[in-house]
Amino acid sequence: MDHSDNAHNLFAEDQSSNPSSTTQSISQTKSTKKKRKRSQITICLTNCRYECIRKVASEFGMREVSEDDAWNFYWTDMSVSVERAKEMKRFQRINHFPGMLEICRKDLLARNLNRMQKIYPKDYNFFPKTWCLPADFSEVINYSKSRKNKTFIIKPECGSQGRGIYLTKSLKDIKPTDKLICQVYLSKPYVVDGYKFDMRVYTLITSCDPLRIFVYNEGLVRFATSRYADPNANNTTNVFMHLTNYALNKHSRTYVYDSEAGSKRKISTLNKILKSQGVDVEGVWQSVDQVIVKTVIAAWPVLKHSYHACFPSHDTVHACFEILGFDILLDHKLHPYILEVNHSPSFHTDTQLDRDVKESLLRDTFTMLNIWQCDRKRVLEEDRKRIRDRLLQNNKLVESPTEDKEPEKSPWQIQIQWEESHLGNFRRVYPVGEVYARLFQQPTGSLYAATASSRARGDCTRAHMDDFQQNKAKAEALKTPSQAKPKEVAKKAKDDANSQKQSIDGEKRKDEVKKNPTVQDNIQSLPKYVTSSFEPDPIVEKEERERVNLLAQRDFLIRSYGLLEQIYLAMKKLGTLRPEDERKYGIYGRLSIVSNSNKTVS
Repeated sequence: MDHSDNAHNLFAEDQSSNPSSTTQSISQTKSTKKKRKRSQITICLTNCRYECIRKVASEFGMREVSEDDAWNFYWTDMSVSVERAKEMKRFQRINHFPGMLEICRKDLLARNLNRMQKIYPKDYNFFPKTWCLPADFSEVINYSKSRKNKTFIIKPECGSQGRGIYLTKSLKDIKPTDKLICQVYLSKPYVVDGYKFDMRVYTLITSCDPLRIFVYNEGLVRFATSRYADPNANNTTNVFMHLTNYALNKHSRTYVYDSEAGSKRKISTLNKILKSQGVDVEGVWQSVDQVIVKTVIAAWPVLKHSYHACFPSHDTVHACFEILGFDILLDHKLHPYILEVNHSPSFHTDTQLDRDVKESLLRDTFTMLNIWQCDRKRVLEEDRKRIRDRLLQNNKLVESPTEDKEPEKSPWQIQIQWEESHLGNFRRVYPVGEVYARLFQQPTGSLYAATASSRARGDCTRAHMDDFQQNKAKAEALKTPSQAKPKEVAKKAKDDANSQKQSIDGEKRKDEVKKNPTVQDNIQSLPKYVTSSFEPDPIVEKEERERVNLLAQRDFLIRSYGLLEQIYLAMKKLGTLRPEDERKYGIYGRLSIVSNSNKTVS
């Protein structure tokens, strides 16, 4: 106590003798510490392709470093491997949870929601009836036979941006070995101005144990570019009518760039439209929030198990956070349906609307994460001290303080208080009382065990199907002609006889034409369906429809690969553009200028 009093008196005398210098030195010390602390926040963006994230990170004073440096944050567009997670230090954070693919892959999402639907049928009725092929091949075939009026949408199990998705009324072309997702198509969506749309709802998960979920109030609404009509044999191939993916519809001739009435709008704009139509907007978003929370709960057992297995020593900050992109469709009764969950939603900023939404989302995310909470130097020093004490077997007991001190708040309590006071444009959707408590319970066994066993059954079914096909192929390859079945031998002999007979008849016909010219006249009087005719064939409506659809698909592929843009830029560079080309395709030149200017600014 005497030493502290003396130090206090010395500090008081020094302050009274030169208060201005003391104040100045204290302010300089604070600013120096602040600068030193800010310079320590680093972020690794080696596997990130979005300039938007780099821009916002630099606004927060983050310094970009490589993977080999001691980074604070790691932002990647790919999923997190177990090896990467286990190598992380206690102060490091990454933007993905290990195990989040349980709801971010189409097949795993379907498996988990189908499992939960069997346990809680009334709570999990927000997902279209879905089958994972080939495991559920026989089941979906029987369903399609009994409900011939249904339309199905076929998706690849790991696809993105609408690639490989198509609609069909019949499943006869699907092979038993195809790895696909088959879903009943929602044929009665809610439309605005006659156009189908879906919503990209951004969801932030700051921790999985305890589970904390936040939904961003602003997002994107993606509209189709052809007026919606019920699916039939004539329009199922029109991707611009039935699919709402921006990556597809931006290549449509009817795509409109307008933030208020265009093909892509803000969620706040949609809310105004719904309010003008007398819709209970708050009720709709409450339903959306419930759908999001229930979907995350379906993956929570795996998330929790994987997190504790990969990060047993993270006791200062949560090792993971994640921004998910939920694609949600409203049906004609305004009931929300989950279409898919994106674990790396696009942060491309092609338009001002994208920049407004995505940059503000990132700013609020970094603010809520409290990036300055963890002191990297202090954590590294603690780790070194712990290792040194372990090596030296320093087991001395720490002397207990004489005075009673108030218990310090844990890092988790500090982080929770920070999140609640720095929500920005987020809203907390979980935890919210005991509303979802029963969904974490399962009648028999744990949710994690049920999820793991369900996945194992699907993998076993696929492996069994692959072995069956391989054995069948080997048996056919080893089969000799003597081992062929009698029916197959008879059929082959019959086909050979027919071909020989046709060749003989053809030779006889040629001889008759040479001997008797009138035969040639009779042949010419027949209907002109031969390939050498100069008359056009009659137009068949079905074939013409198929030709137009194929032309539209070819046009989409050319635009999606950016061929027109590259050709335009090359011709402009060579000076071979015509005035009409400049007027028709000038948008590609303007887009390249905008992208170059954005790179220069960043």
